[in-house]
Amino acid sequence: MQVGCLLQQLDPSHLTAPHRSLPRAVHCWREEPLTNQLQVPVLKSRDTEAKEKGGLLCDLVSEQDNHQLNSRSPVHVWGDFVDCMESERSQRMGNACIPLKRIAYFLCLLSALLLTEGKKPAKPKCPAVCTCTKDNALCENARSIPRTVPPDVISLSFVRSGFTEISEGSFLFTPSLQLLSLANNNLQTLPKDIFKGLDSLTNVDLRGNSFNCDCKLKWLVEWLGHTNATVEDIYCEGPPEYKKRKINSLSSKDFDCIITEFAKSQDLPYQSLSIDTFSYMNDEYVVIAQPFTGKCIFLEWDHVEKTFRNYDNITGTSTVVCKPIVIETQLYVIVAQLFGGSHIYKRDSFANKFIKIQDIEILKIRKPNDIETFKIENNWYFVVADSSKAGFTTIYKWNGNGFYSHQSLHAWYRDTDVEYLEIARTPQALRTPHLILSSSSQRPVIYQWNKATQLFINQTDIPNMEDVYAVKHFSVKGDVYICLTRFIGDSKVMKWGGSSFQDIQRMPSRGSMVFQPLQINNYQYAILGSDYSFTQVYNWDVEKAKFVKFQELNVQAPRSFTHVSINKRNFLFASSFKGNTQIYKHVIVDLSA
Repeated sequence: MQVGCLLQQLDPSHLTAPHRSLPRAVHCWREEPLTNQLQVPVLKSRDTEAKEKGGLLCDLVSEQDNHQLNSRSPVHVWGDFVDCMESERSQRMGNACIPLKRIAYFLCLLSALLLTEGKKPAKPKCPAVCTCTKDNALCENARSIPRTVPPDVISLSFVRSGFTEISEGSFLFTPSLQLLSLANNNLQTLPKDIFKGLDSLTNVDLRGNSFNCDCKLKWLVEWLGHTNATVEDIYCEGPPEYKKRKINSLSSKDFDCIITEFAKSQDLPYQSLSIDTFSYMNDEYVVIAQPFTGKCIFLEWDHVEKTFRNYDNITGTSTVVCKPIVIETQLYVIVAQLFGGSHIYKRDSFANKFIKIQDIEILKIRKPNDIETFKIENNWYFVVADSSKAGFTTIYKWNGNGFYSHQSLHAWYRDTDVEYLEIARTPQALRTPHLILSSSSQRPVIYQWNKATQLFINQTDIPNMEDVYAVKHFSVKGDVYICLTRFIGDSKVMKWGGSSFQDIQRMPSRGSMVFQPLQINNYQYAILGSDYSFTQVYNWDVEKAKFVKFQELNVQAPRSFTHVSINKRNFLFASSFKGNTQIYKHVIVDLSA
């Protein structure tokens, strides 16, 4: 849509006489530009033209030439374009349109500006519940913050209002505020960043409210710490531990607003026993032992679908453990089986498959139950816990070409689990390698590494802990702890005291075969599975120096819990002997956000 002006062509005498008066009127309208410039427009009455065009129409004439109106050729002006309609009179005029162009352009522009000026919105009126002056607004008995407060007020006060909450962005339209009073209302909280954009604030009065000092108010504590505005002392009315505490004296550290949880992410439609994770060729993988299909299933992360997918597998018989070990850049997998012997596989990068390279001697390893890998003085080892009556828990060492038997431990004791850890015998001493063997026939036994002989020697046991199925360790602030799993009786958390492990905490654990500690970022967890009830997830309380109940998971007959970290995402894999293998995502939620 454009602005057009219709003028009647002036008499040549007007154009040559510099002191003659200018035309006295111009009327403009908005219409689409002409497509055929030689077409002479039809002049209509003013009323008709105004109705059809939706704009204004008038004549541009001098009083002297008013009688010649109907004999002149009209002039159309479109922006800075002037079109003189061809007629016999206009042809004789020659360049008469040139000065007209400038006059008409100026008048049309002025008219358009006047039309635009008339459409400016009116300034907001003072709300009915407020009394307003040029700079101040005082509101009484308001049930909410009105949005029509004049935007240029510098002082805004609410008295005897009694509202309990304020909507977000309530002060967006009063950016010039210097003084704001919300005193003596029933406010329990304030929306985050309610004062954002109020850069001119010099005084805020929040006294006489019933603030609940929870995570939703954490932002206010942080704002009070860096604002230049004067804020009178305000106090907490809740929760009970903060009642009557001065909000101005609190810090963000007083608010524990970060919570975590394990949220169900994916189901794998098969049963499983052991689950391990490893890094290989700059990627993360997961390997799962399936006892009923006899397979080791390898999973990789799908960066597009954001799920785990099958990568490869090793087929066997009654597989109980698939233990990966990467030496330099070569991947090996120790596959422990209840029948058909146990084997070692190598990943052939050229053939892109696993190739069996070694059998594990069947006379020593008859009924493998657990495998642990470790490195001492640049030498790689793995140890297999054997749970048969005639078997031996045996340590194997890598010699550059394969793994060969290095040492036999704990003959005929039916070991169910082996754990490698490093502990110091005295506070000043260096930590040395140790092994803890769990057995159904005696208390857990601790072996210490002898550097001179390059062998483990029997050191001691853990007293009063018979029938321990498994032992797993973790560290907090340099202290070493262990989680001991018992199928009957209470499972325990114990702390290394320099010469022995000492009781810290007991957990009821009827039917438990796994009590797995694991660390995700700065969070220390311990997960206690059960064949008869829900799996209990515990979170480490730093102040109490013990675990507290955190969450329950529904996993059927769990046998292992493994933390997997991929692309800054953290997952918990839960194996199940009777149901589907489950994957949970570790979620962090900020309640103050």
